[in-house]
Amino acid sequence: MSEPKVLIIGAGLLGTSLGLALSRQGVVPGIEDLSKANQRLAIEYGAGVRPFEEPDLVFVCVPPDITAQAVVDQLKKYPRAIVTDVASVKSFILEEVASQVDSAALARYVGSHPMAGREKGGPGSARADLFFARPWVITPRVDNDSLAVSLIRDAANRIGALPIELSVEKHDSAVALVSHLPQLLSSLLAARLLSGSEEQLNLAGQGLRDTARIASSDADLWIQIISQNAGQILPLLVGLQSDLNQLVASISNLDEVGALAKVHTILDAGNRGVSKIPGKHGGKFLEYQLVTVVIDDSPGALAGLLMFIGEIGVNIEDLKLEHSPGAAIGLVELQVMPESAGRLVEKLSENGWRLV
Repeated sequence: MSEPKVLIIGAGLLGTSLGLALSRQGVVPGIEDLSKANQRLAIEYGAGVRPFEEPDLVFVCVPPDITAQAVVDQLKKYPRAIVTDVASVKSFILEEVASQVDSAALARYVGSHPMAGREKGGPGSARADLFFARPWVITPRVDNDSLAVSLIRDAANRIGALPIELSVEKHDSAVALVSHLPQLLSSLLAARLLSGSEEQLNLAGQGLRDTARIASSDADLWIQIISQNAGQILPLLVGLQSDLNQLVASISNLDEVGALAKVHTILDAGNRGVSKIPGKHGGKFLEYQLVTVVIDDSPGALAGLLMFIGEIGVNIEDLKLEHSPGAAIGLVELQVMPESAGRLVEKLSENGWRLV
């Protein structure tokens, strides 16, 4: 179907971002929300129009604890439409939906989950490029309508997402490892900062900011996600607890033979784990070489650096900007392919850029 009629239920971060992305591709969706203020704001941003009748595809973009009921409502309201949702957990929602609709309606429901988001929610935080180059997991079943998966895949492709098909069980296991567990660990770490003094926290560097960043996510939203995927998260926490107990025991008795070796084993396992995170080109994160440049904390400084790097023909694989409290400079950490690092350092040095 070249131009499907799309309806978005929920004008929060994901719903509004989806509406913006689809609208830019010429598919202007209808969008509705229980909050008329959110709905109006999303429409004024250009994320869609007021709902129209008989959509071909409905995206349910509401909080996890009301997603299943919203899916059921849309299946009943639009008896010919394909319905999907964007919640973080799929098995729980599928079970809830299956218990409330007949097999014909259930065939029109396919769960999906874009692996994208921000720490801040609401339509005011929406971005049209939120899903670009990000995985969009689709969880088809053998009983699904033949049109269902193709409609969702087409929508994901239109906005530049990367559709991937997984079973609901494999999806929930995967997100527990790569999303839900990191959220809990980041929150636990950030909670330790509550007892820190101002003097201590003034020493915080990028390492702390990186590991604590997602701890600022919406606690009310995350309690819904965790409660729905507790069965997949718990074994990971138990394994982590075992590792932590071993680390505590080793550090408590560093004079014992083998204690430092156990600590080293944990640190080395972390190195090997990081190396498994896919990079930009499907390789390993550690393949990139780091080049750090000092820039002034002033308008245009970063733009000038990036423009210069573009002029010398070096491609940046990843970038991070770090500020230290009270310092009038910024540290730009550039990740480049090893074969480009030498030339980049040489050209930057020749042209007066300060390197770390």
